[in-house]
Amino acid sequence: MDQHKIFDRNLLRQRRVRALQQHGMTGDFLLARAADDLEDRLSAVERSFDVAVDLASHTGLAAKAIARSGKAQTIIRVEQDARFLDSAFPSVVADEEILPLKPASTGLIVSLLSLHLTNDTPGTLLQIRRALKPDGLFLGAMAGEATLTELREVLLATESEISGGASPRVAPFADVRDVGGLLQRAGFTLPVTDIETYTVRYDSLFALMRDLRAMGMQNILLGRSRKPLTRRFFMRAAEIYAERFSDPDGRIRATFSFIWMSGWAAHESQQKPLKPGSAKASLADFLKDVETLEKK
Repeated sequence: MDQHKIFDRNLLRQRRVRALQQHGMTGDFLLARAADDLEDRLSAVERSFDVAVDLASHTGLAAKAIARSGKAQTIIRVEQDARFLDSAFPSVVADEEILPLKPASTGLIVSLLSLHLTNDTPGTLLQIRRALKPDGLFLGAMAGEATLTELREVLLATESEISGGASPRVAPFADVRDVGGLLQRAGFTLPVTDIETYTVRYDSLFALMRDLRAMGMQNILLGRSRKPLTRRFFMRAAEIYAERFSDPDGRIRATFSFIWMSGWAAHESQQKPLKPGSAKASLADFLKDVETLEKK
């Protein structure tokens, strides 16, 4: 196992594809919320862009939000698997950790709830910044450290009680200050980060786990235990969850935290709005090597 890698990204892709095939869009409520927030945030940007890229947001909701905002003439989707794509927007199949964009080729790049599952998030942010045109904008959201804190605590307590030890079962998520530092390290100007936190209530732990499966968000840590969990484990975990994190009506709480981040590519006239271009862009104008990417 590569000691620098945290996530099994092939497993992530497989589980997300399976979730899409088995559950459709039933697990996309967090992405839908993030897409609505994205549209609001874009509405506050006092300029338009010739080309926008929806990077690895998986459902097309981010691309639709960009379209509704009217901030981009051409919108391209980049996804790791063609099964996430449809004919609504031009698209390219590529891994977000190996960005297929030419330097200074793109006016706007957005990414929703994906970058926290990259093994080299600093490197990915650096590639995003390099792909932006001068005065181009990156706007994204990733899971923050408060996400699923209740579930993490419950699984740790259950495993410690039953087996006397514990293995990692919930992904580590970033702190907002660390994310701000990553934007600065990647060379973004005017970096801004903020947090949106949501509480979702469920009838039980099992209902929460059904939603996580519908999102394709089961454990993908490379250091995860391969030993199957028993019915006894899950029943006890549900009891502990209800004991520690239930409301008076008996429903349990689950926290989801989004770290929003924005940053610009440097430009001497940074604060001046630029006029949008008039020409439609083609994929070949900003892709490094379309043929090579599509064969992967």
